[in-house]
Amino acid sequence: MSEMASDEEENIIPFQLQFDKPIPFQIKIAEWNPEKDLLAMVTEDSKILLHRFNWQRLWTISPGKPVTSLCWRPDGKAIAVGLEDGTIALHDVENGKLLRSLKPHSVAVVCLNWEEDGQSNTDESDNFSVYEDRTSRFFPPAPRAPKIPGLVAGDSSFMDDGEDSLAELSNTSFRKFNILCSGDRDGSICFSIFGIFQIGKINIHELFVSVPHLDEHASCKLFNASIYKVALSKDLCRLVVMCTGELRDCAIKPREEKLNVEDLPGLHCLAMDTSIFWKRKYELHQVAQQASNIEDLTEVIRASLSVMSKQWADAMKTFHDKFHSLSTLIIDNGLESSPQEEFLSLLGGARISPALNQFLVNSLGEVGVKRVLKSVCGTGKELQQIVLDHLQPAAEIIGFRMGELRGLSRWRARYQGIGLDEILLNEATENTGLLLVQVQRFMMVLSSVVQQFSNFFNWLVRSIKYLMQEPNDQLLSYNSELLVVFLKFLYDQDPVKDLLEPSEAGDDIEIDLFKMALQMPFTTISRKISCMKWLPLCPLQLSTTETPPTIPMSLSFYKNELSDDSPCQSGYTDYISFQVPNETFSEILNCIGIAKGFKQNSNNEKNGYTSLEAVLLSVPNGYTCVDLSLYKDKELVLLLNKTSADSEGSGEACMMVVQTCDLPFISISRSSSLNQWEIEDLKGSIVNLEIENEKVRKVPHSVIAPLAVSASRGVACVFAERRRALVYILEEDEDEEISDDK
Repeated sequence: MSEMASDEEENIIPFQLQFDKPIPFQIKIAEWNPEKDLLAMVTEDSKILLHRFNWQRLWTISPGKPVTSLCWRPDGKAIAVGLEDGTIALHDVENGKLLRSLKPHSVAVVCLNWEEDGQSNTDESDNFSVYEDRTSRFFPPAPRAPKIPGLVAGDSSFMDDGEDSLAELSNTSFRKFNILCSGDRDGSICFSIFGIFQIGKINIHELFVSVPHLDEHASCKLFNASIYKVALSKDLCRLVVMCTGELRDCAIKPREEKLNVEDLPGLHCLAMDTSIFWKRKYELHQVAQQASNIEDLTEVIRASLSVMSKQWADAMKTFHDKFHSLSTLIIDNGLESSPQEEFLSLLGGARISPALNQFLVNSLGEVGVKRVLKSVCGTGKELQQIVLDHLQPAAEIIGFRMGELRGLSRWRARYQGIGLDEILLNEATENTGLLLVQVQRFMMVLSSVVQQFSNFFNWLVRSIKYLMQEPNDQLLSYNSELLVVFLKFLYDQDPVKDLLEPSEAGDDIEIDLFKMALQMPFTTISRKISCMKWLPLCPLQLSTTETPPTIPMSLSFYKNELSDDSPCQSGYTDYISFQVPNETFSEILNCIGIAKGFKQNSNNEKNGYTSLEAVLLSVPNGYTCVDLSLYKDKELVLLLNKTSADSEGSGEACMMVVQTCDLPFISISRSSSLNQWEIEDLKGSIVNLEIENEKVRKVPHSVIAPLAVSASRGVACVFAERRRALVYILEEDEDEEISDDK
């Protein structure tokens, strides 16, 4: 009998093995591109690799910091990388170049999810109904940060040679509204429109969970929580968060008795109301488009100032290094005068001192003067060009965009709700005008300083010629009055540096004058993101010294075809799947839990039941679940390792696809506390998975997480412990039909 079963198992091989490739490194994260046949992977030493479907490697990059999460932009043209220091870096799919980096978190980014508004932004005539950016009508293309060979432009967040990619990121991504969600190790979740404009932040430790069935005023909070997964619905209305943590009584008003809530760690699911993103998507789209462009231009100004400051500092160092020897010669000759007084004496026709004569004729000379002249005056012209080509155009476009935002803020009915404050924007618009005034003032100061340096150097050349008794009729003339001004006020002072570098005096060019106005929408939206429901999935047996276990889990949203309600009602159904830890319940071992409909609107609750449905799947004997993934809306892919004694040394595994539409889901009663469902209540209806009855493919190696499944391509990539990558085609029925047609 066992032999017949074994033979039957061998014949069940529905998935086509596309290829089996050796890999020189172990993979810890893998994600398929949603639009193209591309697989992004992160190695254990935090290198990011991009492979085609045929396993051809396109590029490899190393961020220099540990990579902790990865996800694709919905259009597949950019990839977001979460780092251990809280940074999120956006890379171009074509070449891996850095497009943008932002730091919304202070600790490791453990999960990312990037969703695009599923509805079209066009009207009946196929015209885009999103806000038209009028900037291109009045201005040439926005300037980029200046490039200086061998110089890193301050802390600019662009890569120098990623201009085309950045332009693509800044323009085409605006055609569809999308939001990047990121969760960190300390329980914070951040939201960024287009992945570049931060629009909200919450922390699950600060959320209150009401307990109305116990006490009207009762509430609980999560402690020591760690986020595992976040998933935003495709209509942007709901966010599901899977986390571990301890639920504790946290009543606002004191009571004699505490609630009966155990401080045990558990696996929890939170439902967040993010409907503000859907209700105000057009307003947020417009504000994000203007504000993110303003941030880009602010970076251009910051980078320009950094480049200019470095160049001017180098020129001034050359000047001071050359003229420092004069002070030394004056001291060596026993004189008490200053260099300026020596030069003024020469200008006034008094007898020249030996120190000054030695400095001009021997130390400096005509060649030295011309070298310093070229350094200082040449740098001055380069700075003027940077202002004209980069800094001033950026400031002018900022002024226009700030004016656009100011106009939007006056439409209070639509824009006050997202925090577009008219008073703050009026101030910001005035400050932008002040920025332009500061830029003009800088140009005047720079022009004057360069002119006076040039006049001083021309006079020095004439003086050296005179001391050397050489003809000087062909030399440029000089202005004596300007010389006096230069020697008294510019020789040992640097007004250009004062304007370029921040100072307490406030004379510098201030570029953060409008920061507060752009932070208001962030603050406003953050307050409007609330916790709708809380669902304890299962308790976890942890001591305080243990780290949370790695639990295979998956979150997805799928279109609810039976519902014609608006998206903010029940347009999408959430699917939550996870492995139930064996330590949780003694009678339920080696099981997978699936729940769906957790975030459906409470109006759907009828007859004492919520829309939440659940089922338990028992993994076949002799197998353990390594990883799992929801595949489309009707299938669950399980990656299983064989654990039976007879497989020791063989290292076998299998991949199983379970049809979720055929599973006997059970409706969960809402009468239980805190919307909770007891897994133990489902143990009487556990579905036993059998290798013979499911779609299974045997894998000739023991496998490790992650399992990478592509819903658009219908493929799964499996990583073996023996450093191999295997790609299987899951759409075996379609392939058979195609082959039959041929």
